[in-house]
Formats: sequence, structure tokens, C-alpha cells
Amino acid sequence: MTSARSSRAARNRWLPEGRRGPMPWIIGIMMFLTVLSAACALGLGHALTRLRGDLAGGYTIQIVEANAAKRMQAVRGISAYLDSARGVRTYKVVPEAQMLAQLAPWLGEDARADELPIPALIDLSLRPAAGSARVTQIEQAVKRILPSARIDAHQGYLAPVEGLMRTLMWLAGGLVALMLLMTGAVVVLAANSAHAAHRGTIDIIHMLGATDLQLARLFQRRIALDAALGAMAGTVSAAALLWLLDSNLHVSQSELAGLIRLPWRSVAILFGLPLFAVLVAALTARITVMRALERNL
Repeated sequence: MTSARSSRAARNRWLPEGRRGPMPWIIGIMMFLTVLSAACALGLGHALTRLRGDLAGGYTIQIVEANAAKRMQAVRGISAYLDSARGVRTYKVVPEAQMLAQLAPWLGEDARADELPIPALIDLSLRPAAGSARVTQIEQAVKRILPSARIDAHQGYLAPVEGLMRTLMWLAGGLVALMLLMTGAVVVLAANSAHAAHRGTIDIIHMLGATDLQLARLFQRRIALDAALGAMAGTVSAAALLWLLDSNLHVSQSELAGLIRLPWRSVAILFGLPLFAVLVAALTARITVMRALERNL
């Protein structure tokens, strides 16, 4: 036991500073930003998937007719057609009272549907097997009933938002890759600095019979421990911040909370990032020290 302790103490005297040095703090900050960026990318991806699923097969039929009697007649005709149309899963005529309630901030509380040319709306949901050809057939049939009627796909409203969310998702993913590269760069600098600082000791140990692989393993072990400490601190801090944000969204009962809440698979990926970072740090340290030792031969 005493010899093991003395051996460990002797080894720690010439290896890098370890947990007393700046590398764990730098890796902790890197991992904090990496986990936050990864959570942003995964959250945006999950939100896009949810939005696509909710809006897939959804359409709105707009019946634009100034004459209220003709408008209601067209609504009845289109409803009768949709009752027997193939590929239609569900449809619902939006009540005029609901539309007036939504337009009240702009039109006032006293607005009446018979006095204003408010279009009638029918929310239409098609079966997943219904293709674009079926949508075209329904649109043609609706226009035969009322030429001014039109069909709008719900996914069309999402296109600008989807483009922005996809750009932000790729940007966050790029930040994750950049942070991992920076972590590797920090390890390279730390390994080269430690090798240069203890060059004389390394030469003496070489003469005593130590191999390059044995020396590289010692550096790899110490740097892996430092990286694990920093990665754990950064991940815990990021997880605490994400939990706080999720709690605030849940308390506000916002629909955004359910939209961006990560599934367990994404949470597992987040907690796998520090393990991957430690592996990258260990392998980078080993390769860096081995190359530095080979150059000295």
C-alpha cells in the first residue's frame, strides 16, 4: 500500500497539473455550451417533427362569397361532397361565432357575419394514403361547386417557420461540432505543454526502460480524469439550466413546452456527449504524446 502511494505521488509530480490546472475549467465551459447547443438542435428537430405530424394531411377550404345565402349554400354543397369523397378522414365547418370571436380585436364586438363578407372555412383532414392527385381532385370538385373557393395546405403556413427552425437547428449542430473540436484543441495544447515542461524527466524515465506507450498511457489517464471532471461539471450545470427552463415553461402552461420537450432518446444523447468528449480527450492526448515522443527519437 505504501509503495503504491509513493509511486502515485512520484508520478503526479511530473505529470500535468491535473485538477489544479485550467484544463478542467475550460472543458467544463466547453461542455456546458456543447450540451446547451445540442439541446437546442434536438429540441428544434423534435419540434419540427411534431409540427409536421400535426399538420400533415391538414387543409383549409376557404369559401369566399359576399352573398351570405350563396355562401351557406356552397358550404352545404361542399359538405355533402366531402361526406362521400374518398381519402377524407374528417372535416369540420368552422362556426361563424368562432370566426367573429377571433376577428373581434380588429372588427369590434358588434360585428355580424351577415353584414361582413367573412369567408366560410372548412377544416379538412385527409388520410395518410391520400396523395397530391387526390387533393387535386377534391380541389376541382370544390371549385365546380363554387369557383371562388380554394384549398390551402396547413404545411404551407409552416414553410417560412420551418426554414428558420431548420437553419437554427443546423447552426446549433455546427456549434456542437465546433465545441468538440475546440475541446480536442485544448487537450492537444495541454498535452504538448506537459510534454515540453517535463522533457528532462521523460528522458530519464526512457533511459530506465519505460516505453513510449507507457508514458502516453500516463498522460492519457491524467488528461482523461481532468476531462471527465470538467465534462461532469459542465453537463450538470447545463442540465440544471435546462430543467429550470422546462419548469418555467410547464408552469406557464404554454403549448411551446409540449412542443420542444425532448424525448428520452434525445436526453440520452445529451448525457452521452460528456462520455464522447472524455473519449475524444483521452485519444487526442494519447496520439499527441505519442507523436511528440516519436519526434524526440
